[in-house]
Amino acid sequence: MDDAQRAAYFLNEAVSQSELWILTDEHGCVMLNTEDEDCVPVWPNKEFAQAWATDGWEACQPEAISLDKWFSRWTHGLTDDELAIVVFPSQDEQGLIFYPDELEHELKQKQHSNNKR
Repeated sequence: MDDAQRAAYFLNEAVSQSELWILTDEHGCVMLNTEDEDCVPVWPNKEFAQAWATDGWEACQPEAISLDKWFSRWTHGLTDDELAIVVFPSQDEQGLIFYPDELEHELKQKQHSNNKR
């Protein structure tokens, strides 16, 4: 899948499961860095997050975050810390980057469209 297909898959899965996944270690959540942004990577399920816990990250553990908790705490916290989010990065660390409010908007829009069905 390309970046846009992975992002669409992520949105569908996160909304249908009412959660998303991060990787954590003893220092907190795993971060990826681009030239312009420090990013928190997020995955649509435990298996995809776990697949990233290799090489230097083998000590990392997948952690689920409910969408309610994401909306109430993470969006504001990431914004305050000036962090972005990389959605469902590929094994070569490629993925679409969202700002916290953009990801929340996309997730809520997906929830709303799913509720109309």
